[in-house]
Amino acid sequence: MIEVGLRAVEVEDIEVLYRQESDPEALRRANFPRRSHAAFVEHWNRRVLGDPSVRARAIAADGRLAGSIVAWWQDGRRMVGFWLDRELWGRGIGTRALTLFLEQETTRPLYGEADVRNAASIRLLKRCGFEEFEVIREGADEFLVLALG
Repeated sequence: MIEVGLRAVEVEDIEVLYRQESDPEALRRANFPRRSHAAFVEHWNRRVLGDPSVRARAIAADGRLAGSIVAWWQDGRRMVGFWLDRELWGRGIGTRALTLFLEQETTRPLYGEADVRNAASIRLLKRCGFEEFEVIREGADEFLVLALG
C-alpha cells in the first residue's frame, strides 16, 4: 500500500506542481484553463502561500510530491480543491489525502466543485462525505458543487 501524507508546501514544490497542473488530460477533466508558468508561480506565491487564510498542503505518496490540496475563501464559502499527478490516479491517494486534510481543515460547511463530467473527482468528494449541493452553469460548462456539513 502506498503511504500517503500531507506536509507544508515549499516554494521549491511549485515547479513540480506546475508540471502536474499542465497535464493536458488533467486540465481537460478539470475543465480548467492552462496557466502560463509566470501566472501559475504568481498565483501560488501571492494567492496561496502569501494568503494566511489559505490552507495549502503538499500530498506526498511514498515520499514523492504527488500533488496538492488547498482550502480558500471564495464568495463567502470555504472551498477545497485538489490536484494529483496523473500517474497516480486511481490508487486511492486522493481519497486518503483528502481524508487527512479534513482532519486539519475543520471549517464547515466546506465546498468542493468539479466539472459534471469529472466522475473521479465527484466520487472522491462523495467518499469523503461531501453531498451534492448545486449545479453552476458557466456558459456551456456545468460544475457540480458538493458540500460537507
